[in-house]
Amino acid sequence: MAITTKKKSAKDRTKVKEQDVFVWHGVNRKGKKISGELSAKSIIELKNQLRKQGIVPSRVKKKAKPLFGLGSGDKAITPMDIAVITRQIATMLGAGVPLVQTIEMIGKGHNNGKMRMLLGDIATKLSSGIPLSDCLRDHPLYFDDLYCDLVASGEQSGALETIYDRIATYKEKGEALKSKIKKAMTYPIAVLVVAFIVTSILLIFVVPVFQEIFASFGAELPAFTLMVIAISEFMQAYWYFGLAGLYLAFFLFKRAHRNNQKLRDKVDKNILKLPVIGDLLEKAAVARYARTLSTTFAAGVPLIDALESAAGASGNAVFRDAILEVRAEVSSGMQMNLAMRNCKIFPDMVIQMVAIGEESGAVDDMLSKVANVYEQQVDDAVDGLTALLEPMIMAVLGVVIGGLIIAMYLPIFEIGKIV
Repeated sequence: MAITTKKKSAKDRTKVKEQDVFVWHGVNRKGKKISGELSAKSIIELKNQLRKQGIVPSRVKKKAKPLFGLGSGDKAITPMDIAVITRQIATMLGAGVPLVQTIEMIGKGHNNGKMRMLLGDIATKLSSGIPLSDCLRDHPLYFDDLYCDLVASGEQSGALETIYDRIATYKEKGEALKSKIKKAMTYPIAVLVVAFIVTSILLIFVVPVFQEIFASFGAELPAFTLMVIAISEFMQAYWYFGLAGLYLAFFLFKRAHRNNQKLRDKVDKNILKLPVIGDLLEKAAVARYARTLSTTFAAGVPLIDALESAAGASGNAVFRDAILEVRAEVSSGMQMNLAMRNCKIFPDMVIQMVAIGEESGAVDDMLSKVANVYEQQVDDAVDGLTALLEPMIMAVLGVVIGGLIIAMYLPIFEIGKIV
């Protein structure tokens, strides 16, 4: 089933991001005074939205922004927040609650003011007759094209409840996978940072104390101790240059990585070559590809469009380019499993499952099974990686810190022998 979607240009999205928040007071159809907050591009647009709902605005003013961000205790809306409200919407739609009422209830019950504002804006536009997919497209920071396209397919097919359940599952699986990858990366980095800080403190503050004691001995120091003292003196003299250099290097790399597509692609390509980590990220990319393609294809999105969405969701430039190659070959009439085999990047098991799916007409089901398998493999790999890294990191810490301690006590031991 072909799905016609309405996508905004980058220019339009920039305009959406610049919407202001207004506080309004008015009277509804029953003559009751009501008030609220709503985001819009202008006061005129806001008043038009209110009138469509049968509200006569009496007073509208732009909400003042807190000075330097003070007074705004609301947290930013995270992808996990979107996953949670997606599941809530799916559950309430499944229970037969009307869509507008569902959005309003979730918004009013949320403890984050920004989320209440977001859902309130969506509910207001829904009440005025705007399709849900178009309401969501007005908030591209939180709802990407894939999300909106799936909702649009549900609206057109009349199966919004089913589609929302699939979107919720997709978002939950995606966030769980992201959390596992983050866990695998965060632990060793955190331990190494702590080790660096502890080592620096020892070199800058502790070693000089021993150095003064050794100077009073007047004896020749072991080479190992002299080396540690030399490193300590260097750290004392230039630690701020080192710290500034690290910060500058990190800042420049982060900026270049954000602005330079070629650099991002190169990093993605090289990171897949890393031992253990590369295999983990490769499995994660396959899982994302299979999960995205399964969800979109099952929702009735054409395969060509589904492949484009899967390419963007893969999370790695190597897989993104490979999936786009598959898309190009599929659009020219080639079977997807053959196109995937030509890329020489997808595992044989995945290709075989896709081939079976194409033969049986159950591609979405087979891809869902592939996603489940690879998500479990990622989970197992993260546990294995943590178990592998723990003793390795402890060994490195033991060697570094133990070496410093030995270097400081060697002269004392030698003096003890002489005495």
